[in-house]
Amino acid sequence: MTGSHTSDWPASAGGGQGGPLVVTEDEALLDDLLRLCAAADAVPEVAHGAPVRRTSWEAASLVLIGDDCAGRLTGTAHREGVVLVGKDKDDPGIWQRAVAVGARNVTVLPDGESWLVDRIADAVEGVGRPALTVGVVGGRGGAGASTLACALAVSAARGGSRTMLIDGDPLGGGLDVLLGGERADGLRWPAFADSRGRVAGRALEEALPELHSLRLLSWDRGDCATVPPDAMRAVLAAARRRGGVVVVDLPRRLDDVALAALEQIDVGLLVVPAELRAVAAAHRVASALSLALGDLRTVVRGPCGPGLGGMEIARLLGLRSEGELPPEPGLSETIATGRPPGSGERGPLARFAADFWARALAERGGVPA
Repeated sequence: MTGSHTSDWPASAGGGQGGPLVVTEDEALLDDLLRLCAAADAVPEVAHGAPVRRTSWEAASLVLIGDDCAGRLTGTAHREGVVLVGKDKDDPGIWQRAVAVGARNVTVLPDGESWLVDRIADAVEGVGRPALTVGVVGGRGGAGASTLACALAVSAARGGSRTMLIDGDPLGGGLDVLLGGERADGLRWPAFADSRGRVAGRALEEALPELHSLRLLSWDRGDCATVPPDAMRAVLAAARRRGGVVVVDLPRRLDDVALAALEQIDVGLLVVPAELRAVAAAHRVASALSLALGDLRTVVRGPCGPGLGGMEIARLLGLRSEGELPPEPGLSETIATGRPPGSGERGPLARFAADFWARALAERGGVPA
């Protein structure tokens, strides 16, 4: 009766909406709705014992109408984001009353509490189109996946997109080091190890270090070497709700945590050095990834010799080619000075990343910043 967990009404521009409007004369239902608003970190306006003001009706991020008030609101001007809330799951007439008040969603408590908390939080956050989420993984160890992930994130942020870079490889040494920000203030993965259910997207973004105009969730140098799959799932979902783009540096080991991340990846990039042994190793990785990821593409890291270019390697792996990535002169020196991969706009990494985003965003029809 409740629908999916993806917001199905438009968010307001900029996400700067007010709280939800609660309309009910049922004291017990009002207590339940106030409790759920508190769980979603939302401050509601309550129309209890008084007519609903037109300004409140139009300005609310979400309208929660108790089924007890459906009759007196019939004929009210319809708007997006109305939920009719009932308490009797066996009442077939609730859907007719929902149509009369213009409610696109119906939920019955207590069964629908979790769904309703998510809808309230979505409305307050101003959730719109989810972020285009790109996962990067190496076809073999040392393939350069972390370097490419950083370059993609730097390029997206330079282009004006809201960007979050997520370090999904606990054994990679920490992407904050690669970005020259190991001392930057902000939370790392161990702080989110106990995350379950819903993580507030805005709170996540504001808690993370900001480096090179992007937000980074990295591992630290402590003893925590993994997080539960539920934590990965909750954090990545929160990042996606913020919109823009999300880049995830994935491990080659496909455990339950990596699979939880793959559930939310839109495009996967498999980085394969142009070497026969690397192609053989990448074949095993690609076979495993393809079971969980529908859109997996190759990025062939050069130099490429005769007969072993990007298109040929993609053919051998049975994947779509995203192109070749030539060597980056002076990359080690660039990183050693604290500048991230892809920071030089004319280098091969920056050019590849810019071209990739131009194609990916065009395929998707554009992504909001």
